[in-house]
Amino acid sequence: MKRFFSLFLVLFPLVASAQISNVPQDYFKDPLDIPLILSGTFGELRSNHFHAGLDIKTQGRQGLEVKASAKGFISRIKIQHYGYGKALYVQHPNGYTTVYGHLKKLAPKIEEYLKERQYNKESYEIELFPGATELQVEQGEVIAYSGNTGGSGGPHLHFEIRDGSQRPMNPEMFGIDIQDTRDPIVDGLFAYPIGEGAHVNNSANRQKLRLIPQNDGSYTTNALEACGEIGFGISTVDQKSLAPNKNGVYKIEASLNGSPVMNLDFQRFSFAESRYLNFLIDYEYYSNHRKRVQKLFKESNNPLSIYNGVVNEGKLDIEDGLDYNYVVEVTDFKGNSKTIRIPIKGNFSGEITPKDEIKTDYFTNYNETFSIEENGIDIYIPKNALYYDTFLDIEFMGDTVKVHHDDVALHKNITIGFDVSDIPAEEKEKMFIAQISKYGRPSYSTTYKKPTRFTTGTRSFGEYTLVSDVNPPSVRPVNFYDGQWISGNSDLKVKISDDLSGIQSFRATVNGKWILMEYEYKNNTLTHDFSDGVVTETENDFKLIVTDNVGNTNTYEAKFFRKN
Repeated sequence: MKRFFSLFLVLFPLVASAQISNVPQDYFKDPLDIPLILSGTFGELRSNHFHAGLDIKTQGRQGLEVKASAKGFISRIKIQHYGYGKALYVQHPNGYTTVYGHLKKLAPKIEEYLKERQYNKESYEIELFPGATELQVEQGEVIAYSGNTGGSGGPHLHFEIRDGSQRPMNPEMFGIDIQDTRDPIVDGLFAYPIGEGAHVNNSANRQKLRLIPQNDGSYTTNALEACGEIGFGISTVDQKSLAPNKNGVYKIEASLNGSPVMNLDFQRFSFAESRYLNFLIDYEYYSNHRKRVQKLFKESNNPLSIYNGVVNEGKLDIEDGLDYNYVVEVTDFKGNSKTIRIPIKGNFSGEITPKDEIKTDYFTNYNETFSIEENGIDIYIPKNALYYDTFLDIEFMGDTVKVHHDDVALHKNITIGFDVSDIPAEEKEKMFIAQISKYGRPSYSTTYKKPTRFTTGTRSFGEYTLVSDVNPPSVRPVNFYDGQWISGNSDLKVKISDDLSGIQSFRATVNGKWILMEYEYKNNTLTHDFSDGVVTETENDFKLIVTDNVGNTNTYEAKFFRKN
């Protein structure tokens, strides 16, 4: 029975993977009428998450027609300052959903639907869920225009295909064709002693291995001397044929002496597991070297679904006196691949350089809570906020606390609290909890205030303290001034900024009537489009109130004239 169960565990992921590949090939069409060149691939490793779609270049321009990839209806409209910016979701009859992000503007009928509800709510940020009969679209119908809104680093279209459970899937699996004849790039290979007493080349620490190019395009390494339980990690990217961008790869497979031990592929994942990317990568190495090394072994509490055919969690048990051949193959979606061969000699060593580990007075298990209080500052780390059991470096320094190091990832928010009972009420009003950067710059951490205690929830270790902000935000008109005729303007632009706690809210009116202003945080600009049709008078009184995160406000008023 035990043998059958083990065989089932090995075979079931392979069956599941085959099922994932059973997707329609001719149902979805390209969302843009230009050659599809990518700046980002599906599953690409990003900060704390896997990339959920394809980032399609728009030739450095905004305003390209974005077309419905298949027939369906607009099931969701989400407008936000960050993230996907302006985004549309189309529900299709076959159960899949397509997503279109970073849009500049929506098609007229959808834009009209959106604007009516933004004005009713008096809010730029909004999330809507139209019914199945409200905004129906046909395949190839223009539904929006490409842009650069939200967390976009440049003009492009973010495009996703999600299954019936709203799990993003690789659009290339559906026949979305991307030209690619280039092999993946391997730019780093590492060996990890894992078990007690294990070593690689007489060290218990991570070892970077030298990649030796071979005539056939593959790599090998010098023979390792190792013993005990070890694993490997690889830094690898893919480049498509028509772009220099370093993208994510599609599949990584590892074998030992010809038998598979690990296979991970980027076909589908759920958003609930995306932050567990920090289990996949060597986060400490990434934090210090800005290079993501994907571990080819997994911890028992790693829930990621991208693994298939894992044997012994991908870890190798190297015995003294035996020789091994470990092979890693990296493949992109078009089948271009790169192979690395690592010879291993089992060799017990009595003289091992011990693991670099700093032990402190504060140790916590990842699956237990941890709390501490000193000098009126308290720290609470919930169960499973950490990925691993950790010695914590905590230092209380007056009204400041250092909570470990930012090269250790957090999966959940921890809470840091400050006793403010002795601070006068008028001072507390302008105070907030700030994280201090390595350059000494404070940044606002969302602060929850009670009369005697301030708290913040954060998923970043680092240094925290109380900071006071007494200065209001700044407001500067861009394309008009007080008393000006602006009949030739198609919009009204204002720059807003705050140098410490950051912008919390803004409200603009013309002649006492609320107007929609779109906020582009990347250049600190508010824009009102006169085509909204709410500014109809010749003489107009404009008023803008901007508030920062501690309540400082700046009110800007101006008169402008405009013929309609």
